[in-house]
Amino acid sequence: MNELVKSLPSPTLPGVHIPCADTYRGWLFKWTNYLKGYQRRWFVLSNGLLSYYRTQAEMAHTCRGTIPVATAHIEVGDTCHFVLTSGGRNYHLKATSDGECQRWVSALQQAKANATLMMQHSDDSGDEGPGPQEDRTINQGVLKNLTTKLDDLSTCNELIGKHGAALQRSLSELEDVRGTADSTDRVKTVNERATLFRITSNAMINACQDFVDVAESHNRRWQKALQYEREQRHHLEEPSSNWPSVERSQRGDDSDENEEAEFFDAMEDSPAFITVAATGSIQHKRSGSNQSMSTGMPNDWTHNENDTSVTNHRRTRRCRIPDKPNYSLNLWSIMKNCIGKDLSKIPMPVNFNEPLSMLQRLTEDLEYSELLDRAARCDSSLEQMCLVAAFSVSSYSTTVHRTAKPFNPLLGETYELDRLEEFGYRSVCEQVSHHPPAAALHVSSQRGWSLWQHITIDSKFRGKYISVMPLGNIHLHFHASGNHYVWSKVTSTVHNIIVGKLWIDQSGDIEILNTTTKDTCRLKFSPYSYFSREVPRKVTGVVEDRDGTGHYILSGTWDDKMECSKVVDSSEGCGGSEGKQKTVYQTLQPKLLWKKYPLPNNAENMYYFSSLALTLNEPEEGVALRIVGCGRTSG
Repeated sequence: MNELVKSLPSPTLPGVHIPCADTYRGWLFKWTNYLKGYQRRWFVLSNGLLSYYRTQAEMAHTCRGTIPVATAHIEVGDTCHFVLTSGGRNYHLKATSDGECQRWVSALQQAKANATLMMQHSDDSGDEGPGPQEDRTINQGVLKNLTTKLDDLSTCNELIGKHGAALQRSLSELEDVRGTADSTDRVKTVNERATLFRITSNAMINACQDFVDVAESHNRRWQKALQYEREQRHHLEEPSSNWPSVERSQRGDDSDENEEAEFFDAMEDSPAFITVAATGSIQHKRSGSNQSMSTGMPNDWTHNENDTSVTNHRRTRRCRIPDKPNYSLNLWSIMKNCIGKDLSKIPMPVNFNEPLSMLQRLTEDLEYSELLDRAARCDSSLEQMCLVAAFSVSSYSTTVHRTAKPFNPLLGETYELDRLEEFGYRSVCEQVSHHPPAAALHVSSQRGWSLWQHITIDSKFRGKYISVMPLGNIHLHFHASGNHYVWSKVTSTVHNIIVGKLWIDQSGDIEILNTTTKDTCRLKFSPYSYFSREVPRKVTGVVEDRDGTGHYILSGTWDDKMECSKVVDSSEGCGGSEGKQKTVYQTLQPKLLWKKYPLPNNAENMYYFSSLALTLNEPEEGVALRIVGCGRTSG
């Protein structure tokens, strides 16, 4: 369904009359490649730009592409088909009917006319943005340089295509001449690699062309954005005047999210439910003598920074380690021949590691063990499930900046962490297999719970990124209630292996099952994008009883905090694009379950270790240590 969302009057320019510019959006089918053909995409035409997304929900964080309409050529084809040409690239689009196709073409032509008039007036008035003439000269020089390099790349691409075609013909003839099985397999492998090389070179050319298009169309906007960022930085350096603006911004984000609720239809990657805040009348009706009902949960199991129900007798432990050596590392030169291999079989230089072993990284999951202490005191299994879910998310909070690889333990190596005095638990972890690498962890707590897991790692290097897929289940048992929880971990991905700054992401689904009561909690880790405008690293979930009835909605981010909201009512929403239905939950105000601890001072020079990680190699009397790299691990 296509729709005119709202009429936005064009910016008023002196002496120029421009018709009203409308924001037009809807579903179109976009040609991607010969393997996938036409794929359904959500298109938004606004302010002279045609942007597209995989789903409506992606509008909040990930734009898949933007086409400047002012410089685009619009060509109408047959059977609901039209083509946009911009910067030497063709975008083949299809609508579901001739009427929708015509409406899209009309909207694009009107937007192109408006954008052209604005550009002409801007050029005549000499408005080149707020930046100085020197900055504009530099930008123009950069664009000219990029265009020249693109021409060189295009020439190289033509040569690659010619030589690649000749190579494939020669290999095909060789297959006909040589009939042995071994030689044929080898030739086929080389043939496939040659084809992949051609595809890769074409993709490189397209990416460069897109970059030039964006640079040319957003030159003025960059200069204005730079000035805006300078002003914002100035405001942020004045904390006393910044807090009110932050609070207003947060309220504004909330209101925007409510206004754009139509984006949460049942699409490809969007959550399977919708939450709506309950009105004041509902809260008042459910309040009264029981104060906990107005907040949606008892006060003794939610997060309370002043909670003193359990006294921790903490000994003084170290708060820093030697700074990380500043070694330059050309990672691509090491890993370019390892594409497709298992990560555990790739030789790595020692300065790519952090001074901890994989056994200690597993032990770091206990950083927020107080969540399990609070869960052990819960009378309700559903409230207990909320805290268990928060604990499962909290284990990823230490990984947001941790792109270094831990050391592989020796077969039979163990690591024991004794925190009985401070936190009431003791853990033992052992490397039980070397290939494939596998470890077993067992934790016993004096505060009413036990946790154990057997985990193995499946990892692949894909060129641009490394994926680490933990295999195995985590088990948690509460002694008083007898509740037994089981869940697994999500996939961790390290991006920008070839070029750029390394960054890590967590994505996938976690299903937590209470095998005693059959309660469940489904958590979704949304993939992170650099283009995110709000809520990056988002986690959402719903706690359901054995009958599938939702009782709590969980939301937050895996690098910061998790909140829960009590469900007061639910109803079935309308069908999505593929016949799916979403449940609409009406909830009370969210309450904080878990909040990440701040990192220690100078953490950026100490491998971004948390306070617990800094103490894992701390020498203690009567404890054996073995030296690994630039740190120590217990053995």
